[in-house]
Amino acid sequence: MLGFLWNLGAFIVALGLLVTVHEFGHFWVARRCGVKVERFSIGFGKPIWRRMGKDGTEYVVAMIPLGGYVKMLDGRVDDISEQEAEQAFDRKPVGQRIAVVAAGPLANFALALVLLFAMFLIGVPTVKPVLTAPVENSIAARAGLPDKSVVTQVAGEPVADWEAFNLALAAQIGADRIPLTLVADGDSREQQFTLDTRSWTVDPDKEPLTTSLGLQLWTPTITTELAFVDEEGAGYAAGLREGDRITHVDGEPVNWEQLVAAITASADQALTMDIERDGGRQVVTVTPRGTVEEGQLVGKVGIAPLREPWPEAYRLDLKFGPLAAAVKAADRTWELTTLTLGTFVKLLTGDLSVKNLGGPIAIAQGAGASAGVGLVFFLGFLALLSVNLGIINLFPLPVLDGGHLLYYFIELLTGKPVPERAQEIGFRIGSALLLLLMSIAIVNDVARL
Repeated sequence: MLGFLWNLGAFIVALGLLVTVHEFGHFWVARRCGVKVERFSIGFGKPIWRRMGKDGTEYVVAMIPLGGYVKMLDGRVDDISEQEAEQAFDRKPVGQRIAVVAAGPLANFALALVLLFAMFLIGVPTVKPVLTAPVENSIAARAGLPDKSVVTQVAGEPVADWEAFNLALAAQIGADRIPLTLVADGDSREQQFTLDTRSWTVDPDKEPLTTSLGLQLWTPTITTELAFVDEEGAGYAAGLREGDRITHVDGEPVNWEQLVAAITASADQALTMDIERDGGRQVVTVTPRGTVEEGQLVGKVGIAPLREPWPEAYRLDLKFGPLAAAVKAADRTWELTTLTLGTFVKLLTGDLSVKNLGGPIAIAQGAGASAGVGLVFFLGFLALLSVNLGIINLFPLPVLDGGHLLYYFIELLTGKPVPERAQEIGFRIGSALLLLLMSIAIVNDVARL
């Protein structure tokens, strides 16, 4: 329940910020163009807060936090007097109408820049993309990748940390080959390798991109010392506590992988565990609780291990001064923009399945997870969402900002507005397509639960 409320809270904060900035973009430019704004609403439905501003605009926070809108005076839907005509949106020159509509998506790109600037100014703790031996018979294994090596470039583009490496791999989905540049442990020379990805099957819902290629991230050793014990789990009930080191299960010495295997295979069956605690030895009997996962009964005890620390040579803190942070933010915004556009193209070409589309549940889970890790990661997630919102709103669907812009550019080129009948048909088609995409995304969300 607490996890659900955390995700919901993070979702409301994230969406509220993105929508407010998007709508403020429309609002600010509209006011600068002399358009009368009658209402600025965050959310839809019944207002839970409202205030009439001195500028004549009603400011509203509504009950359903799934969007927002700016209601401008418009002679196509309002009865307006001659005195008000010059303040109506539809009476403004087409260039000003284009500016008002484009301001919303552009505000989202500007927000991404600000969020990423703050993220790099605060500093992002991360690690270098260090690979261990690839999975046998995988794409990476067939390329001959060495053990314990650092990735420095993907397809000629430099990568400094693990996130940049994953983003670079995502940009290569659909490519027949992916060139990698690596530096083997203990060697300063760069080596070139090529992944033959003609048989690469991508399904991010089932496994990470790295796993599908057979790439394995090197990580410090996982110990059998417990870093976390769930107070509602079977382990805590049996007497396990944080700081305990499990040395044996049923008399056999174990590492973490062997311990997990023993627990998983012993649903509702007692296990004897030898532990070290405060310099002494104890024996506890733990009965893993049976849980059904993917149709199989597995045991769970509610514990998590302590890892050895990352070597200093592999750790990074992406922290920059104001000027460098601004440059880095601009680079990352451009990277996210091209990656998002490429992803939509790959959905259309079939290189990615529509099953990868996510809806509000996926966004809530992502917001909750990133917020739980830390502020800088939440800022990065918000920046990604903001870029996505800006791009989606520029799609040439008549119900979106991009559709309005399409009509206005046609008017700019032809010298006359698109006929209202044609606009009405376009809006119906756009609404149907948008509803279809939203339905697919929500069905995918439910399927992932």
